[in-house]
Amino acid sequence: MAPSKKKHAKNQASVIPGGFTVLSLQFSSDSAARHSLYVKEHRVRAEKSSHRPLDRTLFVLNIPPYCSEDVVKDLFSQFGSIQSVELKDHPGSSQEAGPKLSKFFKPAEKQGFKVGYVVFQNASSLPAVKSHPHDVPLVVCTEQRPVKTGLQKWIQQYTDSFIQPEQLQQKVDSFMEDYDKHKEEEAERQKKEAEEEQEDEEGWVKVTRGHKGAKARPHSEAANQRTLQREITKKKRKELLNFYTWQHRNTQKEHIAELRKKFEEDKQRIALLRAQRKFRPY
Repeated sequence: MAPSKKKHAKNQASVIPGGFTVLSLQFSSDSAARHSLYVKEHRVRAEKSSHRPLDRTLFVLNIPPYCSEDVVKDLFSQFGSIQSVELKDHPGSSQEAGPKLSKFFKPAEKQGFKVGYVVFQNASSLPAVKSHPHDVPLVVCTEQRPVKTGLQKWIQQYTDSFIQPEQLQQKVDSFMEDYDKHKEEEAERQKKEAEEEQEDEEGWVKVTRGHKGAKARPHSEAANQRTLQREITKKKRKELLNFYTWQHRNTQKEHIAELRKKFEEDKQRIALLRAQRKFRPY
């Protein structure tokens, strides 16, 4: 029986279970070691963010720590124009509505392998990435794109950790301007809602409908006071007055105490008017 001959496929993409395509990564052209990236088209039904369109977003796993967002963008730019690159510690939804913090106020990034979302400008770039041959590695560090590692990287990080007071003051002023503008808009909106939600003569309140997707608005202090007063009035109407003997006795005591208090106030008022010689009984 003739021995079987194994044919090694060259210049072909390597696809593993789960739909991931394996890309070979090499730090430099003279490096013997290679690293593997696992990529596939990003398709999540629950993902509704416009930052990650389903037909143009590439999901990347096992990105090494020495690959920053700029390095990842340069690596995949050979497959087409890139719109954005996002690196995260774990897969998750995009924080589209959240405020974008300055680098001065961001917590220190965790050093380790990351996942990435690469958004291309054209949908034709995704098939080009998935068909890239496995035996043709992507080179990270080149003469045109040097990447610092080890001691040089630590020195660069230490140098970048120093904050210039002018830049920090500029960022703080810009943030406070946006914050003040947001608070003014919020105050105007609450004032407008308070005017629209005034009670009419019969106690009805007009409730307006917000725009689609708006969250429930918090009640203002005036609205809370009106609600509390209505609850107290409703509770008093439901109470049975003088139903028990002790209730009747307490009611009489409170009535007598109120009469005595008014009598003392009237005596003081009359004495004051007599002192001023402006006593007018009627």
